[in-house]
Amino acid sequence: MQGQTTLLQYEAPWPVHCLDWSKSASPGQRPRSTFRFGIASLTEGYNNRIAVVGLQDERVLVEDDYTDYPDFTTLCDTAHGYPATSLQWQPASVSWGQNSSTELLAATGDALRVYEYNSDAPATGSNYVGRQPGNSGHTLTTKTALSGQSKVQTQTIGAPLTNFSWNEKSPSLIVTSSIDTTCTVWNIETSTAITQLIAHDREVYDVAWLPGSTDIFVSVGADGSLRAFDLRSLEHSTILYETPAPKHVPPPSASPSTSARPPTSPLLRIGFNPSDSNYMSTFHMDGNDIQILDMRSPGQPVMELRGHHGQINAFGWGSAEQPLLATAGDDCQVLLWDLASYSNPTAQGASPRSASSRLNSPRPDAKKKIVTEPVMAYTAPSQITNLAWSPQIPGVTMHTGHSTAAGEWLAIVSGKTIKALKV
Repeated sequence: MQGQTTLLQYEAPWPVHCLDWSKSASPGQRPRSTFRFGIASLTEGYNNRIAVVGLQDERVLVEDDYTDYPDFTTLCDTAHGYPATSLQWQPASVSWGQNSSTELLAATGDALRVYEYNSDAPATGSNYVGRQPGNSGHTLTTKTALSGQSKVQTQTIGAPLTNFSWNEKSPSLIVTSSIDTTCTVWNIETSTAITQLIAHDREVYDVAWLPGSTDIFVSVGADGSLRAFDLRSLEHSTILYETPAPKHVPPPSASPSTSARPPTSPLLRIGFNPSDSNYMSTFHMDGNDIQILDMRSPGQPVMELRGHHGQINAFGWGSAEQPLLATAGDDCQVLLWDLASYSNPTAQGASPRSASSRLNSPRPDAKKKIVTEPVMAYTAPSQITNLAWSPQIPGVTMHTGHSTAAGEWLAIVSGKTIKALKV
C-alpha cells in the first residue's frame, strides 16, 4: 500500500500574512472539505485580499505521484482593503444548523469584519475525482463590519485593531484588541459593542478568552504586561506578568513622569493551552524564547522554551488530548513542544470560575523550568511568519483503496508559500 503524503503545498498570488485552518468539516461533505483554510494578504496600500483555499483533489493525500495540478486551489476570495491583522474561522463549538454549507470567517484590520463563507457547490458525481469546475458555488460575502468609536480618541472611526479572540462557549462574542490601548467585546449577532475598556498603558497586541468562560479574557501589549479582565467586575484588572525591566538602562532623565515605567519589551501574543487553561504561552518582541505562565502563579514564567535562534513570529496549540505547542520564527524553524510531562498533573481539569479564585489556588512550583528539547522540528527554506493547526482530521479510505491516517496537520507560511505538514 502506498504511504500517506506528509507535505502539501500552496503558492498564493501574494505574500500571505494571516491564515487559519477551518475548524470543522460540514456533515455529509467530502473528506477533503476538512483541508480548507482562510488566508489574508500583506501588500502595501488598500488592495489586500482574503481567500479561502481548499484541497484540489483527495488523491494528493496519498503518495501517488499526483503532480498533474497543485495540491490546493483557491475556492473564492474577496477584497479587504488594508491588510488583515488576524483571520479566524468560527469556533468548532458552533453547531452546523439547517444550512450546513455556511461557515463564518472573521478578520480584524481597520475594523472587525465577519464574512459568510458558503460552499453550497452544485453536486457533481460522487465518484468523480477529477478537476472540479472552477470556483463553482464557493462564495465569501461580508456579513457585518464593526468599528466603534474609541474611548480614548475623538474621531468617530475606531483605531486599527491588532487581533481578536472568538468565544468558544458563546460564539456571538468576539473580543478585539487595538493600538488605542483598548479592548472591545462585541456581539456579532446584534452588531453592537457590549463593552470597551482601557486595558493597557500602550498598544494592545493580542487578546484571548479563557477557555470555557464568557467573562474572563487576558491581553498583552506594548507595555510588556499580561493582564486578566473579568466582565463581571471591570473596576480592576489583574496583572499576571510584567516583562522584567531591561538591564543596563540609561539613568532616568532629571524629571521623570511619575507614571513612567522603564522601557520594557512588548509582549506580542498570548494563547491558552486548550486542555489545561491554567497555562498560557507568550513571547516578547524580538524574543527567541517562549514563556509559559501559570494563572495560579502570577509574576514569573513557570517554563521557558529555548530552541529558536532567531526572533519568534508565531505559535499555536494543537487540539489533541495532550496538545503540542508549535512555535515558528525567523530561524526558518518550526518546533513542536510537548509540555504535558512538565506541567502540574493535579491541575488537569481544575478550572475555577473566576480569575481571583484561580489566583488563590496553590502555587505549583516557584522555580522556572528551562525546556530546550522540542519533540519535533522542521526547517523551511525561508523565515516562517505564521502558522495554524488543523482540527483532528479523521482517516479516509478512498475508492482507489488508498487510506490516510487520522491526526493533525500544521500549516506554515513563508512569503507566498504555505506548507501543510502532517504531524
